Amino acid sequence: MPKKPLPRILSVTADTRPMTLRIEWARGGESRVDVSSVIQTFRVYTPLRHDPALFARVRVGEYGTDIVWSDTLDMSADTLARLAQEQAGVTLSAEAFRKWRERKAYTLDTAAQALGLSRRMVAYYEQGTKPIPRIVALATRALESSPVSFL
Repeated sequence: MPKKPLPRILSVTADTRPMTLRIEWARGGESRVDVSSVIQTFRVYTPLRHDPALFARVRVGEYGTDIVWSDTLDMSADTLARLAQEQAGVTLSAEAFRKWRERKAYTLDTAAQALGLSRRMVAYYEQGTKPIPRIVALATRALESSPVSFL
């Protein structure tokens, strides 16, 4: 399996929204990423919860593979890229969804039945017409390892 290259960050600034960053990626594109869930979850980020001025001092780490606020506060570009994808609704590509369906030998109807969706929605996901919600992506993973067949 080929290694997935690490995401790299060119620039980062604090957004006008609380606990939100604007990130420019080395591969092109820009994301607005709400990092509040990470900051509220982990104790190491406590200083950022109470000091908006500290949050605003965010900068890109030495190699572009993280962002830093101080010597003890940082966040990886990989985490930020994952959050950006989730917040943009990109959890599974249409191509990956189609390959999952083919691997399982599901028709559109059986995939819809297995996922609890309409046949039309499965077709939309496969064509890339509609973004695939995280819950559907997780369901495909669960069904991937499931011996249950809907044929």
